[in-house]
Amino acid sequence: MKRYHVPLLIFCVLVMVSTIPVRGQGNGEDQWPRLRGPFATGVPKITENPNLPETWSKTENIAWQTEIPGVGWSSPVVWGRKVFLTTVTNDKEAENAQPKPGLYLGPGRKEIPSGEHEWLTLCFDLETGEELWRHSARKGVPPVGRHPKSCYAAETPVTDGERLYVLFGDVGLFCFDLDGALLWTHEIKPRKTQADYGAAASPVIHENQVFYVYDNQEDSYIAALDTETGRENWRIPRKEKSTWATPFVWKTPDRVEIVVCGKQKILSYDLEGKVLWGLKGYMSNLVIPSPFAADGLLYIASGYVGDMHRPAFAIKPGASGDMALEKGKSLPAAIQWYQPKGGPYNTTPLVYDGIYYLLLDRGMLAAYDAKTGELKYDRTRFPPPASFTSSPWAYNGRIFCLGEDGKTFVVKAGAEFELLHVNDLGPDMCLACPAIVGDRLLIRTQGKLWCIAKLPK
Repeated sequence: MKRYHVPLLIFCVLVMVSTIPVRGQGNGEDQWPRLRGPFATGVPKITENPNLPETWSKTENIAWQTEIPGVGWSSPVVWGRKVFLTTVTNDKEAENAQPKPGLYLGPGRKEIPSGEHEWLTLCFDLETGEELWRHSARKGVPPVGRHPKSCYAAETPVTDGERLYVLFGDVGLFCFDLDGALLWTHEIKPRKTQADYGAAASPVIHENQVFYVYDNQEDSYIAALDTETGRENWRIPRKEKSTWATPFVWKTPDRVEIVVCGKQKILSYDLEGKVLWGLKGYMSNLVIPSPFAADGLLYIASGYVGDMHRPAFAIKPGASGDMALEKGKSLPAAIQWYQPKGGPYNTTPLVYDGIYYLLLDRGMLAAYDAKTGELKYDRTRFPPPASFTSSPWAYNGRIFCLGEDGKTFVVKAGAEFELLHVNDLGPDMCLACPAIVGDRLLIRTQGKLWCIAKLPK
């Protein structure tokens, strides 16, 4: 495996920084265990850290960079000094079409790509970028086709600090210890998905259960597995067709809920799979953004670009029974606010310092009051040709929006739009969400994993 550093003139600085322990690591308090971080919000536990970088380029503030084989859009997850990532290689990759950026509205690639594929889990050292281990979960031919912008490693792993749970959506769920030993496997029967887009929802965990959702065109369900043995505790059928939103474990003052988006209904389950409440919210045709909670409210959105109704909801804790959004009638009591066009297509919204940020695939940002839904500023365009699939993140009073072309737009947090910087790692394509750990930012591009830190000048 090849590794590259910044130019020789700052090589000594880089070596010195790479051997310094990452501040905040090792105590379990500052980890990045799942997609969009410890709270699924895109915001680290320590939101104000002057040592986190605000500007970078291919030669500025790069602690290390490591080549990643194959193709994958899973996000890095981190526990202690270990960074985990998934990818799928193909010995005939050059013969097959590659993902391309930009808005895509057509069918998926139903045909199976040629070549032998290998489903890999990789582990890297956070301080140096060195590969610590890799494990092959499967070799062979993919069971289904794929969305032209996606890949066979779209789902992000999750860890509880003891085990790593890796989902390859149409293949299976694999459990490792953090040193790379395979502990158990759970096979998933592949199903037809809408337009042959494939699966993409990531797994989540709570205490001794790992949950995953497989909404498809044939046999949709949510399942809970025992984290230690992989035994299936329960599986509940879902009256849904294909969706791609990662479920969310919502810990309220009174209970723990597993919130799952759906086109027909948004449903909340208890830890035994019983439905606690449902909301018929007339979600958009393609349900992709994932639910999350911030400041006591649950946020749910969907926004397929071809739909007129692209809703966003802020929901209070304690909901029960069936709820519905009905034209001309008052909102259900559990809904704090609702915006008919407050939902994005692929990205998941961000709540930071009391503001709900809506990042649109087509290169625009809008902001609403997170408690009331009041518009702060409407869709404001980034310099063209910006387009987005990765969800935004925030720290130190800054909103970061990573474009598909590798450019990160840094916006001042607040009620007015102000673009501060554009940080370029292109031309590699970028669809994955980053990880923020201690003083370091990890960004995955199509061919590399970048570790970004504020280096001495």
